[in-house]
Formats: sequence, C-alpha cells, structure tokens
Amino acid sequence: MLFPARCYHGRIACQVVTGFLLLIMADPVHADGRPAAETVATAWPPEFTAHYHLYDRGVKVAEMLRSMEHAPDGSFVFRSETHTTGLFSLVRKDRVIEQSRWQFAEGTIRSLAYEYTRSGGHRDRNVAVQFNWESRRIINIINGDSWLMPAVPQVVDKLLYQFALMTDLRAGRSGLSYTVADGGKVKTYEIEALGEESIRSSLGNLHALKFRHQKVGDERITTIWCAPRYQYLPVQVEYQEKNGPKVRVVLDSVTGL
Repeated sequence: MLFPARCYHGRIACQVVTGFLLLIMADPVHADGRPAAETVATAWPPEFTAHYHLYDRGVKVAEMLRSMEHAPDGSFVFRSETHTTGLFSLVRKDRVIEQSRWQFAEGTIRSLAYEYTRSGGHRDRNVAVQFNWESRRIINIINGDSWLMPAVPQVVDKLLYQFALMTDLRAGRSGLSYTVADGGKVKTYEIEALGEESIRSSLGNLHALKFRHQKVGDERITTIWCAPRYQYLPVQVEYQEKNGPKVRVVLDSVTGL
C-alpha cells in the first residue's frame, strides 16, 4: 500500500508499505481476470524517487526513500529503504531495505526477484525470493533456510504490488484486487475505495484518492492516500493495529513524477 508494512509498537514500521506504505507476484490481475498492470504507455514507468517521513504517535521516528530505476537489461528495479532518525536513532539503528526486480511480460508486470534485509535492531533478517517462470517455481530463502512454492499465474511480490496499484489507478481501473506472495503463502489483497480527501503535506494540499486494505485474519488496517498529481503515488499511509499505536507515513518530496 505505500504500502503493507510491519510496524513496531512504539518504534519504526520495519516493513514499509512496506505495508507502501509497505508485501512475490507476477502477471498481477484483477479478480475479474483483467490484467492488473498493463503497459499504459511506453514511457511508463519513469525513473523517480520519493522521500517520506514516518511518525509513531505523532513523533518522527524514521525516514523512507522509494525509487524506480531502469536496468541496462530492460528490467526495472523498485527499491525502498527505511532507517531510524533523530533522537530515536540514538536508541535503535534499524535499517530496512526492500528491492524488487521486475519486467513487463506480455503487457503485465512480472516479478523476477525480491530481496528484504533488516539490520541494526534486535534481530537481523534476510529474505531472497527468486522467480523461475519457465518451471513456475518460486524459491524462498530466509536466513539461510529455503523452500519452493508454486508460482501461480497472477502473483506479484509484496513490494511490487504497490507499484501495480499506481499503474492501475493511472489507467482508471476499479475493483482493485491483487494476488501476492507474502510470508511464504499466496494471499489476496483487496483494496477498498473510500472516496477522496485533501492531504496536507510539505508539498502543499494534495487531492488524493483514499483506500483501505486489511488482510484476512490480520487485525492491522492499512489506509492509503494516492495523489493523481504524482501519478497516483501514495502520499500518505496509516497503519493501525488493534488497540495499538498508529504509524503514519507522509510524503516529503518527490522527483521524476
């Protein structure tokens, strides 16, 4: 959503939207079978960077940088890096890096590889996911342990689906639903439209479309605001745990969109 992300109780969201605003999929499609991320234009996506601030109960605790780059082989790299900042960084040195390498295949988005690294906190974590579309297998490696998972036709990684959402909104699609490889399982992310709102940011007041996402069996609710002005980039994301603190991710600056 910015994204599904993991959030700390009283600390940084450790996977952003990560949830966005943080979650391995290829050929994403809608529930009705329509391709979820067709190439809208040959210039899509542009290379861009977006800088965010993360707040826990109103206190700034971290910064996040999102970027899209074109690789020499014709693929794309979507990257997210989050680290603690300010006084909070004196207590915790958390750093989370997510990266999705992907390509367009037959007009749809296809994941090629996903990496997740968390360091500097109480417990480091390293995840690597490789997609073999010839054998229709996904290889998951977490802290050295590996296993196979079938690559169903409409699956994308949990970082890349957030870009697929931007692409679908840009194309004017509705009924947003994504098949996502998340935590070694294939899950469905249903995105519920909640209307339109104006969001205050360092870039001024931004007109945004509001969405909500909650995974089945998960008490956390993710709310996302996407701004047409910036190609439907998430400009604000909130994560609310049941009886827990609210983590808010707010866009600070953007280039390339």
